[in-house]
Amino acid sequence: MVVYNDTQSFYCFGCQAGGDVINFIRRIENLDYMEAVRFLAQRAGMQVPENAGDSRTAQLRKRILELNRDAARYFHRNLMSEAGRPGRAYLIGRGLTKSTITRFGIGYAGEGWDGLTAAMRQMGYTREELVAAHLGNESQKGGIYDVFRNRAIFPIIDAQGRVLGFGGRALGDVKPKYLNTGDTPIFNKRLGVFAANLLKKQRGLKRVILTEGYMDVIALVQAGVPGVCATLGTALT
Repeated sequence: MVVYNDTQSFYCFGCQAGGDVINFIRRIENLDYMEAVRFLAQRAGMQVPENAGDSRTAQLRKRILELNRDAARYFHRNLMSEAGRPGRAYLIGRGLTKSTITRFGIGYAGEGWDGLTAAMRQMGYTREELVAAHLGNESQKGGIYDVFRNRAIFPIIDAQGRVLGFGGRALGDVKPKYLNTGDTPIFNKRLGVFAANLLKKQRGLKRVILTEGYMDVIALVQAGVPGVCATLGTALT
């Protein structure tokens, strides 16, 4: 690949890809056009002008990404605490090591009704943001309760390292056995795969192995198999 400084463009002689810096970022980071523009603007310390509607949507997306990041940290801390003993017992029983649990950022949602939502409200996140992120549900009495309860939690992370949503595996005899984040302003489970962040770091892959679920990926990665990802439920195109 060569970069032409005079025209601020690139060309790859291997795959015939070419274009300007925005096209390059779209390809290398797997972003759409406006995401690539915002990515470059942020690096340059510039603000991308947006109209009022776009600004509100962009702000909500930003808040949900921040909320998901903090929720993932909460779930992981919970797993490693005394309260997380049931989650640890399940994961260790499935043969996972502590380093694997840490590598995938696996967490635990307790049996309480509002452990996560209460913690996130204390951090300044609003009821509306929790519902929009599909981390909280509104009760008939006007309160809010956790979507994920008594489950091992698997963060769904994209190629840019952003937590888009979560998958929760029930520890008891509860249906559904697996519960995924529903569609949100930042997440559509038909359009992604689990462990996309790990795939991006692996260069020179000759194949990608598509598996059914989170534990398949985690077990194979722990066994040293490269290039593994999973579907996010049954909503396949």
